[in-house]
Amino acid sequence: MGRDLAERIRTLLEQGADPSVPLLTEMEHTLTDGYAEALRLEGERLRLERRIGELAHGVDGPKEAGELRGLAERLRAADDDLTSLREILQSLQRRVEAARAAA
Repeated sequence: MGRDLAERIRTLLEQGADPSVPLLTEMEHTLTDGYAEALRLEGERLRLERRIGELAHGVDGPKEAGELRGLAERLRAADDDLTSLREILQSLQRRVEAARAAA
């Protein structure tokens, strides 16, 4: 997950409980950016899983085994990023819903 996106979300979450209209708009745009990033990460995970599956059928030596290890590490990192992103997006989504209800 991009640090800039995570920082934007955290900054918005630290804002007051009664956001202004411009702040609510920024929160909504950031949610959209966050969901787009989540989709990108899910696509990356699928590509990594597909490649891991392809390699698993034909691991012949150290080169393929090394690539498999590298892909597994990237998959774990993508999983971690996706989990973190989903958590903070849920918090931001709740904040947006509360702000809309208060408006």
